[in-house]
Amino acid sequence: MMWTPQASEIAREAGARLREFFVQGVATEYKGDVDLVTVADRTVEKLIRTRLSESFPEHGIYGEEGTRERMEQEFRWYVDPLDGTTNFAHGLPQFCVSMGLEQRDAALKPDQDGTIQAAVIYDPMRDELYTAERGRGATLNGKRLQVSKTATLAEALVATGFPSRKRHQNPNIHFYHEFTLRSHGVRRAGSAALDLAYVAAGRLEAFWEFNLNPWDTAAGVLLVTEAGGRVSDFAGGPFRLDSHEVLATNGLIHAEMVGMFVDMFAGRGLAPIPSPEEFAAMRELKAKGLE
Repeated sequence: MMWTPQASEIAREAGARLREFFVQGVATEYKGDVDLVTVADRTVEKLIRTRLSESFPEHGIYGEEGTRERMEQEFRWYVDPLDGTTNFAHGLPQFCVSMGLEQRDAALKPDQDGTIQAAVIYDPMRDELYTAERGRGATLNGKRLQVSKTATLAEALVATGFPSRKRHQNPNIHFYHEFTLRSHGVRRAGSAALDLAYVAAGRLEAFWEFNLNPWDTAAGVLLVTEAGGRVSDFAGGPFRLDSHEVLATNGLIHAEMVGMFVDMFAGRGLAPIPSPEEFAAMRELKAKGLE
């Protein structure tokens, strides 16, 4: 069965609504520390919930903003109505609608994943629609996607993200430092779903992050694998929707990145961060051409 045509229409409608909110400006509130929630999040999730229920009345819906409907059904949509909320709230046009469809066998235990069958990610500011169905490949605005052919981390552009809350408890800054030293560059754009879509499109060679939620990853993970990439945890083991780790790559640099994670978790080969004095000395040497 083809799910993406109807889901794509829903994502485009939701994206158009986000564009309207973005242009007008919306009221923003804080939940927790600095986890921004906007009127747009809630309004667009309600819209998606209504449209999915009309198009797929027997499908469950699991939304970021609290929607939990028909969760016992075989099929379940993971919905992020606005991935990149902080960007959106600050007027930065880097956000999207993300929808991933999971099929769950009746024999599955609650802590077991089903199979992601379909994915739709829509970037309304660039009018870019990413879609995938299992076994049918991934597309961007109807054109087939393929991950990049870059074969080494040193030549790779990679991406990551940081939580909006409890950043001081997140170890990712250490990994950011190490990958910055060993890659062509690290980007932190603020939308995990778009980062995954960019890996599928060959714009990035890899993306990693800690502690994401199923609505963040369900669609993007299928896009990456259907475009020829690979997704795992940091040790190279199977990725799970409730995993605390996601590593998505073009496949060619996957083993190299897994090896780095293994070494970093073990404390091996870490580059020291220069003190302000050491950094100033290095700048002086560089200015004199002695570096």
